[in-house]
Amino acid sequence: MIAMVKPKPALEDFLKLPETEPASEFIDGDILQKPMPQGEHSVLQFELCKNIDRVAQTQKIAKAFPELRCTFGGKSIVPDIAVFRWERIPFLPSGRIANIFEINPDWSIEILSPNQSQTKVLGKLLHCSRHGTELGWLLDPEEESILAVFPGQKVEFYRGTDRLPIINGIELELTVDRVFSWLSFG
Repeated sequence: MIAMVKPKPALEDFLKLPETEPASEFIDGDILQKPMPQGEHSVLQFELCKNIDRVAQTQKIAKAFPELRCTFGGKSIVPDIAVFRWERIPFLPSGRIANIFEINPDWSIEILSPNQSQTKVLGKLLHCSRHGTELGWLLDPEEESILAVFPGQKVEFYRGTDRLPIINGIELELTVDRVFSWLSFG
């Protein structure tokens, strides 16, 4: 008996499907649902967006978007945080922000959730890098470390008092310790 192989959906077909909660992504022909964010993930995501926007949005340099669908390079991903330079944010003729982003972020940030594959998440950041993203971060709350992905697929490891790289133009100084200190409310 010959097993029938179900054809993988096309990106266009995936984009017609209703949104899921948590979001689903289209990667290499597969539809993968992101894990439900938990406490540490939520705090880190909120604090990073707040700190980035505090210096970048007020000066119209960039904007941090949590859980924004970005479709480019044959994939449709939802980074935990997608940062776009102001001049690259798609606006409608009315001046309102567009709902659909068919471009790569300038800075893509992913926060590893418990039991989430670090390899798959790093693969998303490398995809972003291949398509022009200037900087990617992969936060690992359990290890209190951050991997940074630079142009040319260069990856660097940061821990403790290491000062983190930020995209040019955003005057923000953060260390790994500072980022993970947001997880303590005491």
